[in-house]
Amino acid sequence: MVGVVTVFCCLLLVLSSTPLSAQTVAVKGVSFNVGSTLKDNLDSLVGKDIFVGLRSGKVYQGYVKAVGNGLLHLEKIAGKDFYDALIRLDDISAVEVKFRDFK
Repeated sequence: MVGVVTVFCCLLLVLSSTPLSAQTVAVKGVSFNVGSTLKDNLDSLVGKDIFVGLRSGKVYQGYVKAVGNGLLHLEKIAGKDFYDALIRLDDISAVEVKFRDFK
């Protein structure tokens, strides 16, 4: 009896954590190219909202304004009204971008 209850509880947990009707839809015009450099990938994200993780552990969220010779201009920094950031490409350890939406 205990085994049946345990299996039932596990099945209930799995079913409750899996959305039944959730579908993901690709966001148009956004993708990574692992065959290119970080700079080239960031160039393709100009105008997009991204998260940038630095080696120090600090994470910035903002819109890519421009990518230059070794620098990233991130504007409209989340949580800081009217602030932009200039980030060295060498200090970036990760870039996160929203590629899919739930419909």
